[in-house]
Amino acid sequence: MRVVIQRVDQAGVTVDGKTVGKIGRGILVYAGIEKGDTDKEIAFMAEKILNLRIFPDQENKMNLSVKNIKGEILSISQFTLASHIKKGRRPDFNNAEDPEKADALYKKFNALMAEEIKVETGIFAAMMKIESINDGPVTFIIEKQFQPG
Repeated sequence: MRVVIQRVDQAGVTVDGKTVGKIGRGILVYAGIEKGDTDKEIAFMAEKILNLRIFPDQENKMNLSVKNIKGEILSISQFTLASHIKKGRRPDFNNAEDPEKADALYKKFNALMAEEIKVETGIFAAMMKIESINDGPVTFIIEKQFQPG
């Protein structure tokens, strides 16, 4: 699993001109599910995002999590994060998990985070338009830390 997270003042996602998810202050998450990902990677990533200290405290140091600030998460499924671009000019998507399994893992990922804070989502496999007002900007890439087994 590979995610890109951005600290935002607000973010929203539309599909076919209709708003399907919208948040205020919090984290915009782009999540890519890769072949071999399991519940273990999903749980690791959900916990990491919920507790990552990327929001400023009273001394303006990154010391607070999205939970600490009572923020929100907008989660967007993005299979292109599972791509590899090592040679040539066309991305290789062979590492992306098959859509049915990826959708199930993505839903579980969101459900785990939603146990602790508000989580809005886009629509899996839809063409989406995402708008955000980044705060900072503060952006991180997080990849799975272990291999399934």
